[in-house]
Amino acid sequence: MGTAGRVCSALLVVVLLGLHRSAGFWIVNVVFPPHTESRVTSNSTPPLIIVPGNLGNRLEAKLDKPTLVNWMCYKKTDYWFPLWIDLNMFMPVGVDCWIDNIRLVYNRTTRRSSNSPGVQVRVPGFGQTYPIEFLDSNKLAGYFAAMVQRLVSVGYTRNETNAEYFTKLQDLVEEMYEQYQKPVYLLAHSMGCHYVLYFLNQQPQAWKDKYIAGMISLAAPWGGAVKPLRVLASGQNDGIPMISNIKIREEQRMATTNPWMLPSDSVWPKDHVFISTPTFNYTNQDYERLFTDINYENGWYMWEDTKNLTGALHPPGVEVWCMYGMGLPTPVTYIYDEEFPNADPVDYVYADGDDTVDSFSMSLCKRWEGQQEKPVHVTEYRGLAHLDIVFNEQVLNQIQHILGGKSDTPSEIDVRFGTQ
Repeated sequence: MGTAGRVCSALLVVVLLGLHRSAGFWIVNVVFPPHTESRVTSNSTPPLIIVPGNLGNRLEAKLDKPTLVNWMCYKKTDYWFPLWIDLNMFMPVGVDCWIDNIRLVYNRTTRRSSNSPGVQVRVPGFGQTYPIEFLDSNKLAGYFAAMVQRLVSVGYTRNETNAEYFTKLQDLVEEMYEQYQKPVYLLAHSMGCHYVLYFLNQQPQAWKDKYIAGMISLAAPWGGAVKPLRVLASGQNDGIPMISNIKIREEQRMATTNPWMLPSDSVWPKDHVFISTPTFNYTNQDYERLFTDINYENGWYMWEDTKNLTGALHPPGVEVWCMYGMGLPTPVTYIYDEEFPNADPVDYVYADGDDTVDSFSMSLCKRWEGQQEKPVHVTEYRGLAHLDIVFNEQVLNQIQHILGGKSDTPSEIDVRFGTQ
């Protein structure tokens, strides 16, 4: 275990997704995260790195802005203040200030995004667990709190590493391996799984064989998700009070992650209608027209920039535990009336999923079973919602078993009745 007398491995967090989301904001579970039960402490826990989903960590900002969208907004600050989650965003004027502060500016020439002019953004405590345990300083908006609490109860230690290694995930993995003389587990939720997959696809197999024990994916939208299409077309406030869907759309359209998570044209049927309007039915062959019709042409360029990063779903080359919810109605087609795109959908077509991502997309990890030598374990949790997977007691039990060296997992668990 490295240093003599050390009995606890480190619980590390790599915050790669620090700006925008594609998945939803579930106000009930996030604001009132459930507690998890303690377990017997282990003295042989392997090192673990967690990669959260979009908007899955705190953000802070400092201002020196050339202009203001409203005279009541701050123009300059000498201190870092909360940007996500920021309580001012729930106020009528505050939401305009917040959107202008958190927005990204996309440059079609460089194909890069930058912060709003005069705004510096940082992840507080980068590489530590507290920015993803609770998204606010008052510890009301919990995200990975229940999972971290469980891991600490079985022998893990928060934040035990050196900050200089956070510049690159590869450096971080190698440092953890050298410190604890054990390969590292990578655990990710939602879109964070795509970041991990992209990272692993860039590494030589010899490096992965030495340094990586396995990848644990939770609710990964491997084939993309339909929800970002609704988010980009007409916006969705995802339960955030006092902010309209159209207003929040301003912020959601500035994120490159939302176009990245559109349903992949390499795995979805080319005739599947994702958005239906009185004048046109949009499939994944019509993205350029869709972005033009909704007056969001930057979205087309963003999708062009990102669609091939993980679109081919090359196997990661490490042992995989792929877990996701199922058995819940999940929209796969949004139906609009003539007010499209400046009004909410009037109807939906549903398929099986976790209420955010459909089962078809999440189950695509099964194709790796015949494409790589390393084992692929798939567990479907019937009745489990997208965000609830990071809180659920049965999921936490399974993760604990995996980290404890028990690789076999059940193929299905019904969380409604606690049966396997």
